[in-house]
Amino acid sequence: MSSINEKLKKITLKEILSLIIILFVIQYSINTLNIVHIDVYWIYIFIIIYFIFKLRDEVLSIKVDILEVFSPDILKDILFVVILNIFFSYGMLYLSDFILGIVPSFNLFNSFLTGSLMATIFISPISEELIFRGVFLNRLQLALPVVFAVLISSLLFATLHSFGSIFSAFIFGICIAILYLKTDNIFVAIFAHFFNNLIAEIIVFFDSDKVLFTDGMAVSVMSVLAIVSFVILLVFIIRKLKILNNNKS
Repeated sequence: MSSINEKLKKITLKEILSLIIILFVIQYSINTLNIVHIDVYWIYIFIIIYFIFKLRDEVLSIKVDILEVFSPDILKDILFVVILNIFFSYGMLYLSDFILGIVPSFNLFNSFLTGSLMATIFISPISEELIFRGVFLNRLQLALPVVFAVLISSLLFATLHSFGSIFSAFIFGICIAILYLKTDNIFVAIFAHFFNNLIAEIIVFFDSDKVLFTDGMAVSVMSVLAIVSFVILLVFIIRKLKILNNNKS
């Protein structure tokens, strides 16, 4: 059992929500006064610093937890979830583009979180996993069955994403929660999230001409892969949640 994870489970919802509210109030006040512009990712950085402070006594166990991430079984699960999620995400983006073309007002749902490459790849995975899996999921489990805890924490995670990514983020959140609960290792969740965002950004970089959104053949192939990936992920989720629920019973 990871000592870091045990310490993480003791952080309460009230504690982390109070911190988030205070940071957002400070951000809003400073931006309103035009003293300096504070991006939302600075809030993420301060949250990470707060977690580092809370977990400072467990530094020695970090190496063990990180090494577990690269064990064959765990790495296989991470690759399985991430690769399927990438294909599924593109399917959801195609669907959202179609809906936005019919109902442009849906653009109101677009997320305000459009930060830099560094923030997307590193800051978001660390802060979001600490919050949504490390705190929200663990605290919800104390009051709810594990399946509901996974679904609710994943839904909260999904609300941070833009209209086209909400559903795929929800599915990805469930998969990450499953990996986290299976291993009791927050670094597994962080690495899977990091790896997912890294691959997504690499694809965006190499697809600068938007071939995946403009070429009919590419769209067709990715759409088929998206459907297949969704079915496989759904089977994976149902099977794993059933196992987790039985283990908790």
